[in-house]
Amino acid sequence: MAFDVTADADRATGETLVVGQSHLGLAGVTAADYLVRHLASTRIGRVDTDALPAIAPFEAGVPRHHSRLYALDDAPMTVLVGELFVPADAARAYADTLLDWCAARDVAEIAVLHGVPFSHSPDQHAVFHVATDAYRTERLPAGVFNPLQGGFLDGVVGELVARSLDADAPDVGVYVTPTHPPGPDVDAALTLLDGLHDAYDLSVDETELRALGDQLRAYYEQLADRTATAAERESPLGYDDADDQMYR
Repeated sequence: MAFDVTADADRATGETLVVGQSHLGLAGVTAADYLVRHLASTRIGRVDTDALPAIAPFEAGVPRHHSRLYALDDAPMTVLVGELFVPADAARAYADTLLDWCAARDVAEIAVLHGVPFSHSPDQHAVFHVATDAYRTERLPAGVFNPLQGGFLDGVVGELVARSLDADAPDVGVYVTPTHPPGPDVDAALTLLDGLHDAYDLSVDETELRALGDQLRAYYEQLADRTATAAERESPLGYDDADDQMYR
């Protein structure tokens, strides 16, 4: 499979690439998208492929590319907002393309925003990390982020981390938080944004995202109530006879 990066060669990209890919719960891509919308940024390129079925995200009738690169105007950082889900069999080619671009643009480190639907308690809604030694020393404040205990990372994230173990690849730090599929898990996205703030001193107004989280929470609570009510009304035969018009 082949992927290509098309980007403005004259625009400085900074030393850090922040990656937010579509994954279960959509926390990483939601956080990355919110970041570039609410900080001064410039779209400088995109990632394309002919190997996967394309999607065309749109808003207010206006379409956009599914995987976009933005340079932040006030920080030495580029953000990848990847709305296209990259399957496991395409992950290596995708990671190779990103790493080749990083090498060409002197990107020294990659910060990955990653939500994972793993079993957790309410007090574990926090940021955990999986990071190379150099990234951990440089970016992760002591005592702020706990390491993720055991397991493995797969897909694009797993490829980036595995390659970071080689001396010629950028250092990688993965910011991990538990998510609740199908998403978007706005609370998890907010947690990841808070993690970026602690590591990179990036301040973004979270008011709009918190309001969206409140709206989604209210919607799912109402949906749960309607589902419970429908279950109570269901007849022993397995259908709702109160709405059955057959014999009326």
